[in-house]
Amino acid sequence: MKKIKIITDSTSDLSKHIIEKYDIEVLPLIVRFGDESYYDGKNLKSDEFFNKMKNSAIFPSTSLVSPQRFYDCYKKYIEQGYDICSIHITSKMSGTYQSACIAKEMLGANNICVVDSLNVTNGLGVLVIKACKLVQEGYSIDRIQKEINNVIPHIKSFLIFESLDNLVRGGRLSKTAGVIGSVLGIKLILSMQNGELNVVDKIRGSKKALKALFEYVESKGIKQGETSLLLHEDAVENFEVLKEYMEIHNKIYYVNNIGCVVGTHSGPNAYGIFFIENY
Repeated sequence: MKKIKIITDSTSDLSKHIIEKYDIEVLPLIVRFGDESYYDGKNLKSDEFFNKMKNSAIFPSTSLVSPQRFYDCYKKYIEQGYDICSIHITSKMSGTYQSACIAKEMLGANNICVVDSLNVTNGLGVLVIKACKLVQEGYSIDRIQKEINNVIPHIKSFLIFESLDNLVRGGRLSKTAGVIGSVLGIKLILSMQNGELNVVDKIRGSKKALKALFEYVESKGIKQGETSLLLHEDAVENFEVLKEYMEIHNKIYYVNNIGCVVGTHSGPNAYGIFFIENY
């Protein structure tokens, strides 16, 4: 059976446990504080990042994975006899997917498939785990690419933010939406839709927001046998309730922390769920 390597980028926000379990290659994006540059999750871990962001007068910026870094990575695995399935952050939020496509063209290889996930953070992560399971089931890269593209429209997400400051400062949310959340104490519920992060609801209070999350999950339904991902950063109390909900309903899930690049835009005190709906 042909060896297949699953490659993604650090915006998937997958834990070390998942990465090692499925032997995933993760290419980090770059985080910058002024003249200081770091590889997301490599020489700057998420806890270090949030502490640095809290105490720094400089708001961090981020940059994509370059075509050359993709080229070097792809070449290494092709020389080791692998086919490659490379799944990345939505092209509407980063040029990383385009970099991967350029690297594939540079190599002139027909045994590399590059997928625009139309997702970010654990929405991308759900797709990566799905691809890894398909590898274990003996799928070819062509069949994996087809299956992942079929699943993409059915990735659902529900994200609750305690603070919207970073989303506004990072240009991912309008200033008007940020004012609504901050001044009125309203929780804005965000979700990935067609590759972009959109406000889908406005709810007053944390308990009501959590209740809305459960109602959303129940309305969509989590596809039987599929792995869901729970994501958080310093939102312990509400996140524990979400974990309890998953346990009570016998759902398969992993817990992940928000990484540096995603955290630049989300800020702390955020949590949510990503899953494949029933279809």
